[in-house]
Amino acid sequence: MKLIYNAPTKQAAKAALEDFKNKWNHKYPYAIKSWEDNWEALTVFFEFPLEIRKIIYTTNLIENLNGKIRKYTKNKMSFPTDEAVLKSVYLALREATKNGVCLYIIGASS
Repeated sequence: MKLIYNAPTKQAAKAALEDFKNKWNHKYPYAIKSWEDNWEALTVFFEFPLEIRKIIYTTNLIENLNGKIRKYTKNKMSFPTDEAVLKSVYLALREATKNGVCLYIIGASS
């Protein structure tokens, strides 16, 4: 799917979808049909310049960051204090920063 999103043009994205379909249609026919049926709505972002498209992608990065925070907090049924929650979130953000996730989000939104 990344080849579709990262394609330089809508036509290249369509070709990437065809490649994806040839490889995965046997396993994901409903997902591919949904992509084909909703192609125009799903590819509106190609109307924007590349710089704007990168900002649109930050939604996925934010979800990635939220996932990292959940990873640090999901095993706890409850926290003894608010400070304990903040420490867990801090550790998750530190870990994400090692991978550059937070820096990219901040850079893309400014």
